[in-house]
Amino acid sequence: MNKIKLAIIGSAGFGWSHLVGMLDNDNVEVVMLCDTNEEGVKKLSDMYHIPYTTDAQDIFDNPEIVGVSIALPDQLHAEYTIKALRAGKHVLCEKPMTLDPAESKEMIKAAEQTGKILMIGQICRFTPSFVKIKKLVDSGEIGELFFVESEYAHDYSKIAGPGNWRCTPERHPIIGGGCHAVDLLRWIAGDPIETYAYSNQKVLTDWPVEDATIAIMQFPDNVIGKVFCSTGCQRKYTMRTVIYGTKGTIIADNTSPTISIYKKDIEGKEKMFDSEANVLEIKIPVSVNNHNIGQEIKEFVRCISDNDMPAMSGVEGMKTVAACAAIVEAAKKHTPIKINYEI
Repeated sequence: MNKIKLAIIGSAGFGWSHLVGMLDNDNVEVVMLCDTNEEGVKKLSDMYHIPYTTDAQDIFDNPEIVGVSIALPDQLHAEYTIKALRAGKHVLCEKPMTLDPAESKEMIKAAEQTGKILMIGQICRFTPSFVKIKKLVDSGEIGELFFVESEYAHDYSKIAGPGNWRCTPERHPIIGGGCHAVDLLRWIAGDPIETYAYSNQKVLTDWPVEDATIAIMQFPDNVIGKVFCSTGCQRKYTMRTVIYGTKGTIIADNTSPTISIYKKDIEGKEKMFDSEANVLEIKIPVSVNNHNIGQEIKEFVRCISDNDMPAMSGVEGMKTVAACAAIVEAAKKHTPIKINYEI
C-alpha cells in the first residue's frame, strides 16, 4: 500500500512517543513536526531529518498530509482537533479527549460533518496485560462479573508540564490521568450508570485541585466497581487492576510481566495438588508495554487505509470524559450522580 503521510502537533513532548510509533511503522511517512517549543522540535527535526514548523496552520494547509496526531496539553485538544478535521485531516487525539464533555461533543460533530476519522488515544486498550484481561473476560473464563476495580497511581509532583499545564483548576486528575482507569473499566464492564466519589488533597497542597479521588460506580448487569486515582502518591507508577467473576479472579498491572488468574476449578477439578483450586495462582506471561503507541498508530493507519471507524472513536472518548466529569461532580456535591452520555 502507499505510505500514509502523517504529521504530529505537539511533537516535542509526549508526541515524541507518537513519532517513534510512526517511524517504526513501514506504512507511514512522517511529513512534518509541529511544536511551539522551537528548540525541542528542531532537535527532533535534526535527529530524524523531518521538516518542522511552529505554526500548526502549516500542517493544516499541506495537502499531502492525510492524518494528524494531536499530542498537546489536554486544554488544547478540542481546538486543534476541530481545526485539523475541518482542514480535511484524520485525527488521532491523545487522551483525555477533552476536560469537558461539551467540548468532546463539538469534536464529534466536527468529525461527523467532515467525514474524517477521529480516534482517541486511550492507550490502555492496547496494553498487552489489559488486552489479555479483555479476552479472558469476553470468553467467559471467569464467569459473570460482579466487581471490577482499577487504579491510576502516578506521582505528578515533578511533572506539572511546560507552563504547568497539568497544574490548572480545570484539569482534575481523575479526568487528566484517572481517565485511564475509568476507560479501562468501561471497556471491560460497560458504561457505568451512576457514581459516588470522595476526594482529598494532602500531598500536592499547592496545586489547585484534589490529588486523590476514589469513586464507586454502578455498571450494567448489577456489576459494581471502584476507581482510585492519586497524583501525589509516593510509589512507582502503576495501574493495578482486579476483575472479579463468579468463576474466577484476574489481577493485572500494566507494568508487570505476568497477570494472575485464580479459578473456581482448573480443568473441571476443584482440588489440584491437594489444594483448593481457587487458591492456586496461575501466572500468564505478557509483554510489558504500558504505553503501546506503536499498536495505537498501527490501528490509526489501518482505519485510514480501510476507511474504517476505530473502536476508540470520538463517541467512546466522550463517554469516558462524561464518566470522569460525573466523578468530579459527585465528589464536589457529596451525592450520587447519574452519568449523561447524550451527544
